[in-house]
Amino acid sequence: QVQLVESGGGLVQAGGSLRLSCAASGRTFNNYAMGWFRRAPGKERDIVAAIDWTGFTTRYADSAKGRFAISRDNAKNMVYLQMNMLKPEDTAVYYCAARASRISSLTANEYDYWGQGTQVTVSE
Repeated sequence: QVQLVESGGGLVQAGGSLRLSCAASGRTFNNYAMGWFRRAPGKERDIVAAIDWTGFTTRYADSAKGRFAISRDNAKNMVYLQMNMLKPEDTAVYYCAARASRISSLTANEYDYWGQGTQVTVSE
C-alpha cells in the first residue's frame, strides 16, 4: 500500500503561481512512477504531468507544457507540481497518483494509488 496526501492548493488570481506537494508513505517510493491529474467540474479526470522513478523523464499534457513542472525528491518521498501562469481553466481538483512501475504513464487507469485531492481555484 502507498498512501498519498496532497497539499498546496488554494485560490489564486489568473497569472499567479501555486506549488502542489504530494507526500507518499508506505512502500519504497522510488519503485513508483508518479503523476498529477485533475478533474474540473463536470469533466473527466485528465492527466497533467507524469514523472518516472528517477525524476529525469517527465511528460506533460499539452495544456501544461511551458507552464507547469513536475519534480520529485526520492529522499523525502515527495512529488511536486509547480504551476505558473495559471488560468481560470486550470480550476480543478488536483490528484497525486502512484504507479507500481518505474515508467510513467499518461493514462489514469494505469495508476494504482490515489490521494484525496486538493482544490485549485483560479479567478479572473
